[in-house]
Amino acid sequence: MSKNVLTQKDLDQVGRRWFMAIESFNYETQMAGSVVYALAPALRKIYKDDDSYVEALNNHFKYFNTHPWIANLILGAALAIEDDKGLEGKNAVTDLKVSLMGPLAGVGDSIFWVLIPTIFGSIGGYMALEGNPFGLIAWLIYSAAMFVIRPKMVGVGYRSGMKLINQFGQKLNVFTESISALGLVIMGALVSSASSVSTPLTFTSGEVVTEIQGLLNSILPSMIPVALTAAISLLLKKKISLSWIIAIVIVFSWVCAAFGILA
Repeated sequence: MSKNVLTQKDLDQVGRRWFMAIESFNYETQMAGSVVYALAPALRKIYKDDDSYVEALNNHFKYFNTHPWIANLILGAALAIEDDKGLEGKNAVTDLKVSLMGPLAGVGDSIFWVLIPTIFGSIGGYMALEGNPFGLIAWLIYSAAMFVIRPKMVGVGYRSGMKLINQFGQKLNVFTESISALGLVIMGALVSSASSVSTPLTFTSGEVVTEIQGLLNSILPSMIPVALTAAISLLLKKKISLSWIIAIVIVFSWVCAAFGILA
């Protein structure tokens, strides 16, 4: 397998194919299908052997979800690792994607879904009231600029990934462990901040009424979300499909809500 075979033309092709980012969106792998579609030609150029190529594709066919306009940076960095390390770096590729997709989603949503539309919308609306069409024209100019810039961001991510590789040199394990630890920290934070599960149950001893949720919080904050996350992780280790896990969670939630066990 040749190393560093990708050109700017290859990276631009990945960026153009990523315009289909949300076309394969599903509740099991989210954007994974689009990731594979976007990276397929570049991976084919890196991996001449069919078995290696299929293994690389399968490695990318895992849960992935971030802001589609900024994901090009992640895809470019992932390609840099594969282009230099091949399948030896596949764990680093997975950890890199897991670690960056959450933070970059927040950045992308804040800038591209909230800040820029608010600014352009306000200016455009004011100009429309004045009979000035420039607000609409500004939107068109911005959209055209993003259409050109977004594919080029794959190259930016690729060059950033190469810098990381050159910095760590042969210490790929250090990089893998570091980025994996970052991913675990992010996922751990999401468990307690994004998962709101509590119990309204109480028990009475004489005239004293004790809330079970308060007792659990005194032992371990967010104990119920942590326990549920551990249970789902166990199901994943048993190779149970995500679709089945989602169904199990929904039914479990219905039962617990109906009997007042969880809220």
